[in-house]
Amino acid sequence: MQCEQDIYITISKEIKSATEDKKSWKTNNMGRRNKNLPLLEHVPITAIAAEGKALARVDDRVVFVPYVVPGDVVDLQVQRKKHSFMEAVAVNFHERSANRVEPFCPHFGVCGGCKWQCLKYEEQLKWKQQQVVDALTRIGKVELPEVTPILGSAKTCEYRNKLEFGFSNRRWMTETEISDAEHIVSNRDALGFHITGAFDKILDIEQCRLMDDVNNRIRNSIRQYAKEHQLTFYDLRLNAGLLRSIMMRNSNTGELMVLIQFRIETPDEHREAMGLMEHVSNEFPEVTSLLWVDNHKCNDTFADQEVHVYRGTGHIFEQMEELRFKVGPKSFYQTNTDQAYNLYCVARDFAQLSGNELVYDLYTGTGTIANFVSRKARQVVGIEYVPEAIEDARVNSEINHIDNTLFYAGDMKDILTTQFIDQHGRPDVIITDPPRAGMHQDVIDAILFADPKRIVYVSCNPATQARDLALLDCHYRVTRVQPVDMFPHTQHVENVVLLERR
Repeated sequence: MQCEQDIYITISKEIKSATEDKKSWKTNNMGRRNKNLPLLEHVPITAIAAEGKALARVDDRVVFVPYVVPGDVVDLQVQRKKHSFMEAVAVNFHERSANRVEPFCPHFGVCGGCKWQCLKYEEQLKWKQQQVVDALTRIGKVELPEVTPILGSAKTCEYRNKLEFGFSNRRWMTETEISDAEHIVSNRDALGFHITGAFDKILDIEQCRLMDDVNNRIRNSIRQYAKEHQLTFYDLRLNAGLLRSIMMRNSNTGELMVLIQFRIETPDEHREAMGLMEHVSNEFPEVTSLLWVDNHKCNDTFADQEVHVYRGTGHIFEQMEELRFKVGPKSFYQTNTDQAYNLYCVARDFAQLSGNELVYDLYTGTGTIANFVSRKARQVVGIEYVPEAIEDARVNSEINHIDNTLFYAGDMKDILTTQFIDQHGRPDVIITDPPRAGMHQDVIDAILFADPKRIVYVSCNPATQARDLALLDCHYRVTRVQPVDMFPHTQHVENVVLLERR
């Protein structure tokens, strides 16, 4: 019989697919009975599973449950049955685990984020460590050294430097509001987070502790102003409404960026939008970069939109050791600043640079890692898909007086070719930090052709990292493994692996 961790690996893909298909089930339907599905009584929760859920076993069938922790004993209302597993919600607790803690967020269980708030942080780290080990051994099937204990985050609240909130005229209604026949909600305007599985619904957020409290003060002030002045909140289905979204970024240099997206149709709406900008400017002088966008698309992405500066600069700065990194509204920067430094220190340590090496930094983003390691390398060549990010990378080299970096924009599999390697030289070290999907087969082939002495693989998805390690195993062996927790109270984990040429 497979152990719980093995089951987590083998059917996590099926669970993810089932979760995406399941549009009717919502996180705050936890007490709602479905008479066609069974109630399972006195069920012990035994492990952590995929998608931030926990795992139980009933009659040799796996059950996935949100918002419970190993050691809980609960009654479960089944919400979905498949041939190999079930999904259920806890409707009654008989025993509460010694590893359970009181969630700190008033929106826990409805928001859908920070799903592990109810689990002690040291236990979160234990399960994240196990997730890395399971992925590398069961998917990668490569020989591993002892996995170094995970680096936990010193901050477990207010650790993010970036948050995004959406406006909607379709506020997500709680179970209590729906069942209260006497309470009629006439205004459903909301400013907060999107509800999982309900693309056009927003949960109104009063307090979020993922970022410094300034995010709550600014967001709540904007919502109050908007309602007092009867500004229209966005309707995603109709692509209409003045107020679309807010993005906030802070930095360890004390700077603060606020960007508000509008959909402006008329001169009157332009005056209303600028009135809100003036309100934020007057009420929050600590904002050093106050920006706005007029976006008429059907989605809130603004990479292709013009960003207007209302007050201050169009960017902020982050500090890492003696380096300063310029971060604009479209820039990628790791959202946990303190842990990003620890992550990059691990990558630099694994690279074992002496000052004479040619380094390729794949998926370089805004060149943070490339510039961070440059002073211990002869030259660093960075490649990234997003042209604006490459411009940021070049600026970051310039402002830090770094002259041994080269940056190229384009699809990795198209840029990193044998001709490119012949032109720039075979690297001594490759550092790669791909997106969650991992590396394309053509990129892996190019890495094998480049034949570096060492590969430092930084990953936000141990499963796809494990797949790629198996493809590199013919020429490289894994010599060091270091998990890093960037996102406390979530199931996500980063992992850094050192591969050395056989």
